[in-house]
Amino acid sequence: MRPRETRAFLGVWMVLALCCAAPGENNDSPPAVRFAKSSPAATQPAAPDAQQRKAILADLDAYARKGMKDWKVPGMAVAIVQGDEIVYAQAFGLKQVGTSDPVNTHTVFQIGSTTKAFSAALVAMQVDAGKVKWDDRVIDHLPDFRMQDPWVTREFRVVDLMAQRSGMPAYAGDAQALLGFPREHIIHSIRLIKPVSSFRSQFAYVNNLWLVAGQLAAKYEEKPWEQCVIDRIFKPLGMSESSVDAESFRKAKNVTTTHVLRDGKVVAIPNDSPTIDWSYVYGPAGAINSNVLDMTRWLRLQMHDGAFEGKQLISPGSLRFMHSPKTATSALDPMQYYCQGWIYRENCPYPILWHNGGTLGCKTMVAFVPEAKIGIVVLSNLISELPESLAYRFFDRFFGNEPKDYSAEALKKRAEQQKKAKGQAPKPPASPAPPLPLEDYAGQYANEMYGTLHVAPQGDGLLVTLGPRKVELTLKPFHRDTFEIQPSLFDDAPHWAEFRIGPDGKATELTLGNLNDDGCGVFTRAAETPTP
Repeated sequence: MRPRETRAFLGVWMVLALCCAAPGENNDSPPAVRFAKSSPAATQPAAPDAQQRKAILADLDAYARKGMKDWKVPGMAVAIVQGDEIVYAQAFGLKQVGTSDPVNTHTVFQIGSTTKAFSAALVAMQVDAGKVKWDDRVIDHLPDFRMQDPWVTREFRVVDLMAQRSGMPAYAGDAQALLGFPREHIIHSIRLIKPVSSFRSQFAYVNNLWLVAGQLAAKYEEKPWEQCVIDRIFKPLGMSESSVDAESFRKAKNVTTTHVLRDGKVVAIPNDSPTIDWSYVYGPAGAINSNVLDMTRWLRLQMHDGAFEGKQLISPGSLRFMHSPKTATSALDPMQYYCQGWIYRENCPYPILWHNGGTLGCKTMVAFVPEAKIGIVVLSNLISELPESLAYRFFDRFFGNEPKDYSAEALKKRAEQQKKAKGQAPKPPASPAPPLPLEDYAGQYANEMYGTLHVAPQGDGLLVTLGPRKVELTLKPFHRDTFEIQPSLFDDAPHWAEFRIGPDGKATELTLGNLNDDGCGVFTRAAETPTP
């Protein structure tokens, strides 16, 4: 998970239908999108034999090495589990670019939004305990919960927290964590975000509602979400090298460094940098740190109906509910649907359940096929499409489908998007108008979500300071009252700040484009405090 995370969306040639709750599930659950069962066992493909599997893994190994070079990924670890057996575990490259310290299968990475499935599992455990029902109203458990619309607040169900169909714009409110706002503030601010679609009508990926899901699980466990994960999941599964906080990531002896791509060059982000903290603020949405060996244990739980080494941690009915499609993410081929922390992707001969995750410097892919009890984990230390490409390539080969070069397709698409974005970037007029005297823009501006920010002249531009972390943004003159924002916070794309000028010739309003995707980036000049 990251503020502008590469969109994660999921995947059997089956007939779409609305059905009642499956046997063993809570019968008060709302209907979910279901699919017909797979073909009879007699027509199901045979698993690859030992020689075929050897060739498949050799192809995966070569594809991983080439992909790392193409995407400039410094380090990566990959593991495949079939049934209860780890059939492949391989590490590639370096923990930090420019060093000689290699990644190994015990190296810890940030797993980003693949954390969401852990949070959904905690809620499922409360359902199994009879403390919560999937169809319960959220406000009946958390009375302070509020959406922007009162009717939506009243009708919002537990299942809706994790189905990505809230009506809010994608990634609503994410910047708050980067700017240093705490988890409680982000939850409170949900009520400020205006919807862009009707409730339950469209897919839009958000992180903030997962904080509410984590809050729900923590209430009935009577302990923080972090401790819930440790006690209810890590310990029973023996995930002894996994953790849920920034300090553990920083102090781990065998841990990757995170990286970003700047002007085509891979740059390491020190693990003591405050920029890595935001994913831990978003805890239930993206805070877990783990390695590929621990994550195979998590996959075994998912592939064995919620049981691990003879112990039932989640009921089969609740696990099926978590894995069942709830929200169509797109009408493209293959069709994909968001579930509860998982994505369902149509695929031949069986669907793939998966989720990816991205922080500012790590990228993860976790995917499995329940019918074949085969799964893959890919952890890497640079944002790229390589983890997803490896997973889909592997499943193509394993099931005898014609393998596609997903990595090459993604690289081509990225280049096209970058070219398009560059072509769409506003160009200043031949003779751009100079800004007003910079003092006319200076002062304090505020809104309900981000509080007060400060604008001050700096050189030939302006300096904006905002958030508890006092993040600084430089505004460079572009054309009259429009300025370019540097850095953008989220990506390398250009973003713009625009001032509205009042009758007295001074700015009365400031819109920060990099905070305004959800409509919450408009700030009004605060009243000046009289000089005593």
